[in-house]
Amino acid sequence: MGIDDSTESPYDETMAHILLVEDEADVRESLKSQLEGEGHEVVGTESGIEAIALAESSKFDIVLTDVMLPDLNGLDLVQRLKQLPHKPVVVVMTGYGSVEMAVKAIKAGAFEFLQKPFSVDVLSAMVTSALRVKALHEENQELRKTVKGQFSLGRLVSSSHVMKEVFRLVECVADTDSTVLVLGESGTGKELIAQTIHFNSLRRKGNLVPVNCGAIPEALLESELFGHEKGAFTGAIASRVGRFELAAGGTIFLDEIGDLSPPLQVKLLRVLQERTFERVGGTRTYKTDARVIAATNQDLETLVAAKQFREDLFYRLNVVPVIVPPLRQRVEDIPLLIQHFVNQFNDRRGAELTGVTPEAMALLCEYSWPGNVRELGNIVERIAILKRKGYLELEDLPEKIRQQPMPSIPNVPAAIPVGGLDLSRAVEEFENRLILEALERTNWVKSKAARLLQINRTTLIEKLKKKSLAEVVTQRTCSSDDATDS
Repeated sequence: MGIDDSTESPYDETMAHILLVEDEADVRESLKSQLEGEGHEVVGTESGIEAIALAESSKFDIVLTDVMLPDLNGLDLVQRLKQLPHKPVVVVMTGYGSVEMAVKAIKAGAFEFLQKPFSVDVLSAMVTSALRVKALHEENQELRKTVKGQFSLGRLVSSSHVMKEVFRLVECVADTDSTVLVLGESGTGKELIAQTIHFNSLRRKGNLVPVNCGAIPEALLESELFGHEKGAFTGAIASRVGRFELAAGGTIFLDEIGDLSPPLQVKLLRVLQERTFERVGGTRTYKTDARVIAATNQDLETLVAAKQFREDLFYRLNVVPVIVPPLRQRVEDIPLLIQHFVNQFNDRRGAELTGVTPEAMALLCEYSWPGNVRELGNIVERIAILKRKGYLELEDLPEKIRQQPMPSIPNVPAAIPVGGLDLSRAVEEFENRLILEALERTNWVKSKAARLLQINRTTLIEKLKKKSLAEVVTQRTCSSDDATDS
């Protein structure tokens, strides 16, 4: 696979652009001062009507609003805000007599409510939680924009038989709710598989919520997955929504599932069996309809045999296993992936790399790639940054790749002549020979030759024109049965 699977949230999760709607001037100024003291940018207003006008003209991350406003019903404000193209996260504030109204506001689309009076710490925690939700929603919106491109099944980059089998399986399972277990070494693109499954499913309008089970400390992972109630543990100054709740109607991607502790394995098993869970420190049972896709680079069957992973959980996760082979087992994909990354980083880094020399390509195909596709992408990105333009050559490769014995390459000089070698001319002549050989082997049918060279037919035609080979090809074409393939 050759799609970049990294995603970066467009939001700074420590600072927010906040619209504060509060008709009591002293309360409004106090809250504004507190939030600005924590580094947030705050715009205050006492009017619900003005709040709508401000939200329509400026993009706010969070709207913090009182339920009871002098000129607008709180429910109407929440509903109007949720209809905006740039949807802010809405947190409502309520007095002691307005809890019922706040619950209705949440049903109308508000994220959470704060009951007055509330402490400084509770407000701070609520803003942090709202920012987290905002970042996730925005990330998913950005991902959705690329569904027809990056995550379309037709855009997965591979020519190998083993990967085409993986793509076939992904296509079959995508539009179901079956639990999927993605297996493969680090760097093979397991998260890309999860993204592709989600964005080609009926759940694509819901959130795709990733959780790296190996990167979050065990003491915090349960809260991350299932959320917690206020006072559940030291520092839990406000309730927090977990990842399973955020993934409602969508997909939760549990990466590095093999690192899950035994107690959390039990809790996850219950979620898969009963589709219910409780927040940490809470007694209320929540239902979840999130689809589960898990991934690991470990051999779970070996862990099961060693009593380090629950057998019943393994079988619950292993409904549809998708095994992603390492790059060394699909060497034929390396030229395609390199071209993909060259195009990607030319665009992303403003570089002008034009291709790879045969000698460099030979060594790249000989290398074992312990870091798989991610390692290959990193090398091409580094060259794009440092070299900026021209061909990717032997001297550009990391030393560990250059130290490999050079495999034999047909029609390439075994050594540089004493008088020197015009590298550009040698590469040009080598490319010309490859093109002519491909045309000869396909009886001068340009469409077939292009497929043999793994390039577009239009690209081949342009190369023929630039290399002044078009006349030679025309003569051969006219004397063959390919007179119509011009």
